[in-house]
Amino acid sequence: MKLLKSSLLGSSAAFAAVGAAHAADLPVKKAVPIEYVRVCTAYGAGFFYIPGTDTCLRISGRARFEGGYMPSNSRGTGNGDTSGYQGRMRINLDARTQTAYGTLRAFTRLDAGARTGYSGVGQSGTQQRIGQAYPGLGNDSFGRDSQYVNVDKAFIQFAGLTAGRASSFFDFYAHDFEFAGASAGSDVASTNLLAYTATFGNGLSATLSVEDPIYRRTPIFSPYSVGVATNGGIGGVAVLAVTNQPTPVFITYNTRGLPTGYGYVDTIQRTRLPDFVGALRLDQAWGSAQLTAATHELNVGNESQASGQPIAPIEHARNTQGWAVQGGLKVNAPFIAPGDALYLQGAYGEGAQLYTGYSSFTGSYTQTTATLQGQKFNQFFADATINPFTGQLQTSQSFTVVGSYLHYWTPEWRSAVFSSYGEQSFSQSARAAQGVASSLANIGGNLVVGAPGTRFYYLSEALRNTYQIVAGASLIWSPVKDLDIGVEGYYTQIGVKNGRVIDKDESPTAYSNVAGINAGTFVPRTVTQDSVSSVRLRVQRDF
Repeated sequence: MKLLKSSLLGSSAAFAAVGAAHAADLPVKKAVPIEYVRVCTAYGAGFFYIPGTDTCLRISGRARFEGGYMPSNSRGTGNGDTSGYQGRMRINLDARTQTAYGTLRAFTRLDAGARTGYSGVGQSGTQQRIGQAYPGLGNDSFGRDSQYVNVDKAFIQFAGLTAGRASSFFDFYAHDFEFAGASAGSDVASTNLLAYTATFGNGLSATLSVEDPIYRRTPIFSPYSVGVATNGGIGGVAVLAVTNQPTPVFITYNTRGLPTGYGYVDTIQRTRLPDFVGALRLDQAWGSAQLTAATHELNVGNESQASGQPIAPIEHARNTQGWAVQGGLKVNAPFIAPGDALYLQGAYGEGAQLYTGYSSFTGSYTQTTATLQGQKFNQFFADATINPFTGQLQTSQSFTVVGSYLHYWTPEWRSAVFSSYGEQSFSQSARAAQGVASSLANIGGNLVVGAPGTRFYYLSEALRNTYQIVAGASLIWSPVKDLDIGVEGYYTQIGVKNGRVIDKDESPTAYSNVAGINAGTFVPRTVTQDSVSSVRLRVQRDF
């Protein structure tokens, strides 16, 4: 037994020795080197090198809750909600690489959210109209519930060039100190553009930008109500209710020169030329100043259909160039408190209402978008009308002025106060011509101007010259860095610049009883202005 044990132990030792010898002959496997993420200090805090590249990347974003209240004058169809809520998110990616020509930058921003309610606090019809949102289709949610996703930014910057989706170079103040963006003033969050910026030193720069005209487009006036309808039977896909937006134009006359027949021009705008924007900007330690100008082509279609006497061809409406100019000033006021700043801005435009920002709060993607929920009358935001006698475009005029001041009471507490005034007007001849066309073409509906000289003509809301006043203030608490808890309240008033208009809330059947109004058998309630106050609560974390 002892001999057997000795033999086994000896054999085991021999095998171990041989195995060790062979193991010593094998190559040693080295650990894979770990490439740690390195901090990039060339472009400020938060940047790091993408492993394996010389590109620096910063990831940032925010989360936000908002709730708000806006009274409603009406509980009619589509109205009556007084509160709204929303949850929003944002992700930013900022990538930069140093090259022999300077910094090569790519920036992207994705916004998404869920909104409920109405009154500009909750669901957004404007975002649905421009394809950034889709609506809830339940009985109690349609028009009051929407989810949205928006590619807010996606641009490249290189050697003075900016290309992609970015903020318009026309804009300056852009509601920087506001929650709701209720004041009048140019503020198109993003548009598609190609721009070049030249710098001259001492903070002076000049930019020429070629920009997408779609996001600055207000409908050409049509006496017919044309819009987008949602067909819930086909997966809730929004489809255009009609394929054209007809406006009558006279094509035949009798021996006395009076119109006897008319045709229709399709006023849905076509895209031919981009908008051209020029900006001259100065940035200094004391603040900034900017002068901008823009052109905006109005380009409509041809004859779509005809009625009345034997058809004569309608002369194509000549394309018209709208335009706008704007001046802005920002003054830093650290001598009052660190972080304090004042904005002043004014703009004027013809045929370019979204450049002056007269309807920036409501959006101008329909010609009678309501500024207030259940308001007593609508403002018309048309960039132009088509003269029914000549077939040519007549532009509207608008201007806005806005001021805003941000004050830090302490490093944790700050407030903003803001106010704006704006007007939009149409020539008397344009409104009268539309009245004649509506009467002779026997057009009915809420967009009727009315026959000139009748009582209804002087009381109808279509193409009336209007004004808008906004004033508001906020209080924000930042208990820790990058956390804001704030409340904002603002007052909005809209009104006609002269005369009175039918109160659609008190006299909802007036527009279906035009004959009674003209005959004096039906006397509608009338108003000169309407107003509302609103309040918002916001909780926001930036990172």
